[in-house]
Amino acid sequence: MTTYEEIFRSSVDDREGFWLRAAEGIDWHVAPTRALDESTPPFYRWFPDGELNVAHNALDRHVDAGHGERTALVYDSPVTGSRRTYTYAQLRDEVALFAGVLREQGVGHGDRVVVYMPMVPEAAIAMLACARLGAVHSVVFGGFAAKELAVRIDDAGPKVVVSASCGIEGTRVIEYKPLLDRAIALSERKPDSTVILQREQATASLGPTDVDWADALAHATPADPVPVRATDPLYVLYTSGTTGKPKGVVRDSGGYAVALNWSMPNIYDVGAGETIFTASDVGWVVGHSYIVYAPLLAGATTVLYEGKPVGTPDAGQFWRVVQDNDVKSVFTAPTAFRAIKKEDPRGEFLGQYDVSSLRYLFLAGERLDPETHRWASELLDIPVIDHWWQTETGWPIAANPAGIELLEIKPGSPTRPMPGWDIQVLDERGRPAEPGVDGAIVAGLPLPPGAFPTLWNDDERYVSSYMSAFEGYYLTGDGGHLDADGYVFVMGRTDDVINVAGHRLSTGGMEEVLASHPDVAECAVIGVADTMKGQIPRGFVVLKSGVDSDAEGYEDTLRAELVQMVRDQIGAVASLKDVAIVPALPKTRSGKILRKTMRGIADGAEEPVPSTIDDPSVLDTLRPVLRRE
Repeated sequence: MTTYEEIFRSSVDDREGFWLRAAEGIDWHVAPTRALDESTPPFYRWFPDGELNVAHNALDRHVDAGHGERTALVYDSPVTGSRRTYTYAQLRDEVALFAGVLREQGVGHGDRVVVYMPMVPEAAIAMLACARLGAVHSVVFGGFAAKELAVRIDDAGPKVVVSASCGIEGTRVIEYKPLLDRAIALSERKPDSTVILQREQATASLGPTDVDWADALAHATPADPVPVRATDPLYVLYTSGTTGKPKGVVRDSGGYAVALNWSMPNIYDVGAGETIFTASDVGWVVGHSYIVYAPLLAGATTVLYEGKPVGTPDAGQFWRVVQDNDVKSVFTAPTAFRAIKKEDPRGEFLGQYDVSSLRYLFLAGERLDPETHRWASELLDIPVIDHWWQTETGWPIAANPAGIELLEIKPGSPTRPMPGWDIQVLDERGRPAEPGVDGAIVAGLPLPPGAFPTLWNDDERYVSSYMSAFEGYYLTGDGGHLDADGYVFVMGRTDDVINVAGHRLSTGGMEEVLASHPDVAECAVIGVADTMKGQIPRGFVVLKSGVDSDAEGYEDTLRAELVQMVRDQIGAVASLKDVAIVPALPKTRSGKILRKTMRGIADGAEEPVPSTIDDPSVLDTLRPVLRRE
C-alpha cells in the first residue's frame, strides 16, 4: 500500500488486520492476537490480550538494537542560556534511575504520580520513569494555580508529586514550591511525598516529606521496565479550563504506543535518527505525544525547548533551533506563528539562520486561518500542514500524511481523516450534512487506537459528555463541514456558532476575513447577546508591528475596511459592524484564544479568570472594551 486512499481504505475495510500489522512496530512482552475488544460499547479496548512497557519501547529497545549513542533528546533553553543533549543510552539510564527513586517512595504498578514541572528534561524523565514502573502519570502544567492543582491532586490521588523549585515564563521566575505546598494544604488526598528538582534560579526550602531530586538520584538503584496490559492506563491528562470536577482524559498503553509509532513516519515524515522540534509544553497533549512519546518510540531526536516564539529574546528563536539541531519537521500552534508574524512581519530574522534542513511545518491546537497559512508558506517555501486533533484523541484526527504522500493543500482545511477516523458532519437532527454545509463534526465508533477509552473514574461522564449526542458517534465539540473531496474544514467550537436573527453563522468564517487584511496580525470574533437579533458579532483585531496606527483617521478607516470586507465576503446578514483594535488577545498557555471568557464578560457575567490563562493582564486590559466602559 503506497497511497493515502489505499491505506485509509485498509483501515476501514480490515480494521483488525490493519492495526495488528501496525502493532508489529512495537516490542511486546506478550504479543496481541486480536486488535479490538468491542464487547461493551462505547467502552472499546485495543489489543486486549497484549502486554508491553511503553518506556522500554521508547528507550531500551533502541539501545538493545545498538543505537544507544543516537541522540534522543536535546534540551534548548534560551531563558537560562543552557543546552543539554541526551543519547538514548544516557536517557535510558536516567529514566531507570529515577524510576528507582519513585520505587523507593512506594510507587508501583497502577499508582498515580502528579508531575508539576517546567520545560526541563527532568519532566520527560519523570513521565518515562512512571511508564517504566507501570505507574500512571498526570502532568499538570507548571505554574498552575494552587487551587487548580489541588483539584487535580484530589481527583488523581497520587502517591507522589514530582515538581521543581521554579519555572521561567519569559523573563519571570515563578516559584513552584509555595504553589505546590498550598495545593497540598487545600487537597483532601495528600501525597505521601514530593520529589523536588532544585533549580539555581530559585531554590526551595524542603520539609519533612520533601525529597531532593539530586540527592535521591545519587543513591538510587535502577529499575527495570514492568510489563503492563495494553489496556492499562499510561497517563491521565486533565482538560484545560475545567471548573468543578475536572475531566481526566485516560490514555491507554498499547493503543497509544501503536498509534504514535505509526504516526511519526506516516504523518510527520520523521524516522529514526531524524529530528522533530515540537514547540509546546509537556503539560499539554501535544507535549505528551510529540515532545516525549512519539519521537522516542520512533527512535528520532526530540527538541525540548524552554522559551517562547518571541521575546526570549527575539522572533528568530525557532529558526535558531532548526539550524542548531538540523530539524526536519517543526510542530507548533498557529498562535506561535501569528506572534512571529506580528513581531517580524517581513520575516527578516529567518535570513540570519540556515534552515535548509526544514522540510515541513505542522500547525495544530486551534484553527489555522488561511492568512497565517499563506504567510508561513511564502516565508518558508515548504509545505505548511494544518492538522486537527484534541486532548481526547491523543494524535491527529485529520492531517496531510507527509510520509505517505502529500495531498493537495487547501488553506483552511486540515486535509483528510487519518486511518481509523470515520469523520462525518451531522445536522441538528443527526442527518448527514451536504458537502459544504456546516454542522457538528463527529467520529464514528469505535475510535482508533490512541484515543481515550474513558475518563478517569467517571465512565458516566464519558458517555454523557461525548457519546450521547448522536448514537454511535463521538461528539468532537467542533463544527465545520466536509467538501466534495472529503476534506475536513473545522470552523471552530460549536459554541462559536452564533445565531443572528435566525441565521447560524460561524465566527471562524468572519475571523478568516478579518485576518486577511494586511495590517492584522491576529483576531477574534465573538457573538454577544442582542435584544433585537439574539446575537450580534463583535470583532477584535491585533495589528502587526510597524503599522502606523497613530496616523490621523487610521482606526476609523481600518474599521470601515474590515466591516466592508466581511459584508462583501460573507454578506450583510453577518451584521459585523463592531470591530475594536486591541493590543493583545487573552489566551491559554497553549495558545487558544479565550473566546468563551470574552463572550461572558461582554454579556455582563462575572467571568472567573481561567486557570490556563497565559497573561491575566491582557484580560484586565480588554475587560472595559468588552463591557464598553
